[in-house]
Amino acid sequence: MSTSNIIGLFYGSSTCYTEMAGEKICKALHQYRGEACVDFFNIADTPIIQTQFYDYLIFGIPTWDYGELQEHWEEIWDELDELDFSGKKIAIYGLGDQVGYPEWFLDAMGYLHSKLVHHGAIPCGYWPRAGYEFEASKALTPDGNYFVGLALDEENEFNLSEQRIQQWCEQVLREFGL
Repeated sequence: MSTSNIIGLFYGSSTCYTEMAGEKICKALHQYRGEACVDFFNIADTPIIQTQFYDYLIFGIPTWDYGELQEHWEEIWDELDELDFSGKKIAIYGLGDQVGYPEWFLDAMGYLHSKLVHHGAIPCGYWPRAGYEFEASKALTPDGNYFVGLALDEENEFNLSEQRIQQWCEQVLREFGL
């Protein structure tokens, strides 16, 4: 199978916010590259093995309730253990609610990051923690200064998402070497 673009973006979304953020990411990446460069996949409809056809991957994952995986990610979670991400550059964006669930902000993004890195992925797109207010997160780097991906809070900081997405996409393209 050949892919039509160089980046595969795979997301899971129950309420469409992760999907809408993914659409904005695709649009921003297209703007920076001056051409279409992203294939966009909902993991509810696309087998996760499709990730193996890309060297550059972006994953979108929301955190539900008390640090839980979104339902479609939960359904394919064990399948990720069967895949080899060695040498693949990956970036993750996560959605969470830092006010309603401050003790579990973006935990699912942290779980996904750990799993992908364990299977050989090269992480890109770490995002500064500054400007967020929460109690705890499993999505922080060991020094606690960065999230392991783009942190979005559509519930409380929707007005900041567009700018964050633009900056992050520029950073990801640079870190991907594209």
